[in-house]
Amino acid sequence: MKSLIKLSVVALMSATCAGQAAAQDSYTLGALYPLSGPTAAFGEMYRRATNLAVEQINEDKSLDKPLEVAFEDSQAQPQAAVVAMNKLVRVTQVPVVFTGFSAVSKAIAPVGERGNVLVLNGGASSPDLADLSPYFYNVIPLANDEVTTLLPYLATRGLKKIALVYVDDPLGQAVVKTLEADTVKNGQELVGSFAISSSTSQFASIAAKVRETEADAVFLAYFGQQLISLAKQLRDGGVTPPFVGISTIGDPNFIADPAGEGTIYVSQKTDWNADDPLTRRFVDGYRKEFGKEPTPYDANYYNATMIVAKIIDDLENSKVEITGKAIRDKLAEIKTFDVVGGKLTFHDDGTVTIPSQINLITNKSLQVLQ
Repeated sequence: MKSLIKLSVVALMSATCAGQAAAQDSYTLGALYPLSGPTAAFGEMYRRATNLAVEQINEDKSLDKPLEVAFEDSQAQPQAAVVAMNKLVRVTQVPVVFTGFSAVSKAIAPVGERGNVLVLNGGASSPDLADLSPYFYNVIPLANDEVTTLLPYLATRGLKKIALVYVDDPLGQAVVKTLEADTVKNGQELVGSFAISSSTSQFASIAAKVRETEADAVFLAYFGQQLISLAKQLRDGGVTPPFVGISTIGDPNFIADPAGEGTIYVSQKTDWNADDPLTRRFVDGYRKEFGKEPTPYDANYYNATMIVAKIIDDLENSKVEITGKAIRDKLAEIKTFDVVGGKLTFHDDGTVTIPSQINLITNKSLQVLQ
């Protein structure tokens, strides 16, 4: 029995040493994405963009060590995300974790702060992700900023009466508050707001209520596969005004579905025909590797990875140890980065400013309106 215990201890020590040696040979970042469950399509999208950035960074050999990413499955669930985050922080010992989804972000932010690990969100836009933690930053504009950008454009198109259908969570509740305040400022009116659970699958009764508002546009504060079901059932229920929304509308599956036709939504700037080197390398690389057009979410996670690489390069040049605290402090010092879509500026509350655009979904693709 003693010999077995001794062998087990030796094996464990050998595995630990091997892991430490591997870690010393590369920079390992963490990624906490939904890789299973109903939102797995988003996780795969985030992973593709992250991997593309890592491939290009390693191809450039700009860092002293290769970059790699340890992916963990959040399942888009707070409890599962906390377990996976603790593994990334305590076992893998990463200095940075990329993530998405509001509930997941809020659940893991304290774990990142306790471990001095920088957390970068590229997919969730709930306004309560501002001031979440000194170690939590967004690379995506938050919903209240996007609503404020969208409403004046809708007013110029004569879309004055807005009905809202929203998922009853912090994101949806924030959209309600912003619409209530900002429609008045733009000479518009919120003529009805209808909350639905993320687990709801039947929307016929909602369609009847929305139809009764006689709205000029229907704001959909929803996401994922259920967004398509919602849009289809609203149309089947006689709701004819255009759908409008924020960047959560930019789901490739929704864009490719007939239910998305005619939808107007705001996102960060994504001019895939721009000729600046950053955009060209991203877009051309994405098209070549995945055979499809990128989305704003792809740009977010690509940008986040590139920003971290830029910071690590700066720290190497200054001969500063690569830690989560060092990366976080350098990000707060630099603040503004050149990224796909223009200049991105981080603010002290963890929010971000980046150029935006208004999109129209037409013929299963996007047309930039403004």
